[in-house]
Amino acid sequence: MREIIYKFAEKGINISPEVYERILQFENPLVFTTDLILRIRAKFSKKELFYLDEEFLLGYVTDVAKKDFKSSDNGDKDILTSKSQKPHHVKVVSNEATKKNKNTIEIENGSSIKKIKVNKKDSNQIKDFDPSKCFRNSSSIDNNYDFKVVQDTTNKSYTSGEITNLISYFANRFEKLSNILSKRSELKISQKIKDVISSNEFNIIGMVNDIKTTKNGHRIVDLEDDTGVINVLFHKDNQDIFNESGKLVKDEVIGLIGEKKRDLAISSKIIYPGVQRVVNKPMNFSIVFISDVHIGSSNFLDDAFSKFIKWINGDFGTDEQVAMGNDVKYLIIAGDLVDGIGIYPNQDRELTIKDITQQYEEAARYIGDIRSDVKIIIGPGNHDASRVAEPQTAIPGKYAKSLYQLNNIEFVSNPAVVNIEGFNTLIYHGRGFDDLAITMKGMSHEKNDVLMEKMLKMRHLAPIYGERTPLASELEDHLVINETPNIFHTGHVHINRYKQYNGIHLINSGTFQTQTEFQKTHNIVPTAGLVPVLHKGNYKELNFFNGD
Repeated sequence: MREIIYKFAEKGINISPEVYERILQFENPLVFTTDLILRIRAKFSKKELFYLDEEFLLGYVTDVAKKDFKSSDNGDKDILTSKSQKPHHVKVVSNEATKKNKNTIEIENGSSIKKIKVNKKDSNQIKDFDPSKCFRNSSSIDNNYDFKVVQDTTNKSYTSGEITNLISYFANRFEKLSNILSKRSELKISQKIKDVISSNEFNIIGMVNDIKTTKNGHRIVDLEDDTGVINVLFHKDNQDIFNESGKLVKDEVIGLIGEKKRDLAISSKIIYPGVQRVVNKPMNFSIVFISDVHIGSSNFLDDAFSKFIKWINGDFGTDEQVAMGNDVKYLIIAGDLVDGIGIYPNQDRELTIKDITQQYEEAARYIGDIRSDVKIIIGPGNHDASRVAEPQTAIPGKYAKSLYQLNNIEFVSNPAVVNIEGFNTLIYHGRGFDDLAITMKGMSHEKNDVLMEKMLKMRHLAPIYGERTPLASELEDHLVINETPNIFHTGHVHINRYKQYNGIHLINSGTFQTQTEFQKTHNIVPTAGLVPVLHKGNYKELNFFNGD
């Protein structure tokens, strides 16, 4: 375990042989060492040579020692000490305890002896969250953020569940998307469906009501607007348009151009709402994208996530990677920060933390160690303690009070749009992938970058109503993509993907969870521990998991 000594030496910290022996008795000495170094260097100057003695170690191990074993010579001083300070009188008195139980150390102060548990990973030992113990986030830092929330549905989500809400919901979707389509040159002068009956040609805007295949192998799409329904044929001999019609899904809004042959409407072109090309502009900062951390799951990669946090703090990686971590100004988490409770049958068998509040408290302990000059934006996913139906409101403080106590976090809905220094960023957890992957021929969760491109073409995140993706029938459809984003960030499928489409960065951020039993049955192989970074505008990907 020479690596432990090297880690301390690199940070200008000398340790005694007794401290080294104590550290080796912990469940994960390397992780404990890194946490301890971060704590020391957060409190003392990096230029100051530091001597780590047993008193400091015990002070770090437990808050109980700080409260119950203070020397009268030190009054209310913190138990943290450097060599120049007067040493404390707390000392380790028993090796037997650590030999029998590596989670326990006995310490003595005068005539009293107390046993202290040190294994922080045991969910039964989780204490009430104290934000002051998150030394990286104990105070806010003004980092001159140019940040604002553009779209958030947290306080704009209304539905009574009545049929009139459903009518309003689809009417609003049609209005929003038909307005976008009407700006396309081919559809600036479009017809209503009721007026096509007397025309030889048609250019119409409508919502896909149904898709059928004839006995001769042609495809018929029922298209609907606020005046009626028309059956449009896609001829199998016209391969281009026929193949394109195979990518249509129910409830999306499109434009169709074609001709009438007697009573038969035959389409020659499909027009999507689409997005215009985004002009590339310089970025002098960096954004990190993660999702699907699943804290509380037995498959959660705590070591990989700890490495990620050390990297973002500038304490892990090669010189190039450390420099990249120091450039990070924003971190976006696109849902499923925790594993949740009762999300799927027998989930409790795969949980190490079986209380949702404690899951968020554990998340706060990790997130709280991220340097406080990083702005963190968190949206919910289907495993979080928000409602199931989309749009999801922000994670409620009722369950995530510990996270709300941190200073540099912004909570947003799912979906949400935030403007980060001029870059509009669309954040969506990605449950809409489930229906698209099954419905579209040749698609799968592994091709989520292609599905993201499809969402941008449709200008909608989850168009198919009434299938696997639960959608709230509200007065307004908040899943319409109103404005073209510069960055589109999703998660949910646990598989990293990146591409640029019309100048837009499409990023799916993978996971910090290994393959679950549910994923095994669906043949989903996650790309765990891979973290996407837009480093000054250039896409990078870091691997914090060695696959063991």
